[in-house]
Amino acid sequence: MFRGTFIRTAKTATRSFAVRPAIVSLKAVRLNSTQTPSAKPQKTPEELARKAALEKQDNLQRDWDAKVIPYEEFLVKTQNPSPDTYIIDVREPDEVIQGMIPSAVNIPLTVLANALHMDRKQFAEKFGFEKPRTSQEVVFYCRSGKRSTSASDVAKRNGYTNILNYKGSWLEWTAKENEKAASK
Repeated sequence: MFRGTFIRTAKTATRSFAVRPAIVSLKAVRLNSTQTPSAKPQKTPEELARKAALEKQDNLQRDWDAKVIPYEEFLVKTQNPSPDTYIIDVREPDEVIQGMIPSAVNIPLTVLANALHMDRKQFAEKFGFEKPRTSQEVVFYCRSGKRSTSASDVAKRNGYTNILNYKGSWLEWTAKENEKAASK
């Protein structure tokens, strides 16, 4: 602001030095009377709603990775099934033929997003078990841990809040179970 005023007044040779401070102070008075640099304009309800939605989205993405559950903790969940915990195998049906982890249910990753959008009745008819509530503990696994990570992301985007990812998945499970069987 001062620089522009000084340059403008320096270009005009007819103005005296005494006039320049008056011009600066008049501009400063005009600025202070209409808008101060520190004053923020009030936001509309639409802007506030948009800001709140963006903050909610940021909160969802802030801790995007689901908690990874190690084999030892996962084993306990498979040995003591609970109606409060769902263990979901996200492999395709032709992979599930090889076997499943005890107490798991299957929802292939390719249909998971659509499945989580179904109403409870449609879900039960299609998959043969009750749809997990968004607050229930849900543990995902696949073959090697990549699709279970994607499934965790899909569930989180759909409002699920208690998500665990068994990244060891089917490969680690079968290796550990084979080790136990060989040591007996």
